[in-house]
Amino acid sequence: MRKRASTFQLAVAICAGAIANLGVTASAAAQSPADSMLKARVEAALASASDVPADSITVEVSDGVVTLSGSVACEECGGRRTPPGFGTVQQSLGAVVRAVPGVARLEFKLRYEPAAARAGGAGA
Repeated sequence: MRKRASTFQLAVAICAGAIANLGVTASAAAQSPADSMLKARVEAALASASDVPADSITVEVSDGVVTLSGSVACEECGGRRTPPGFGTVQQSLGAVVRAVPGVARLEFKLRYEPAAARAGGAGA
């Protein structure tokens, strides 16, 4: 019995070493087919929503946790992470994403910029 445990531990160590040598990160190795499908559903939901800036949002999924990152134009944000008031872009994004089946949790890593700054950068 003890020899089997040692053989199993050796096999686990060899597999772990092989993954490390391939340069595969833990997060990439952990990406499951379910997460890939959830990411596709979230991206499709954002693309079909008319009131969210889906073109400037990046979606990442890990174990059902959806992270939205990117840059969002906002007139009243004043550089704050989450703008005040009701009906903000973040609230709209949250409503769309949370309606997708399989979303366990939603996290935001958004940057807010004045709309004029984004428009000026696009024309330059």
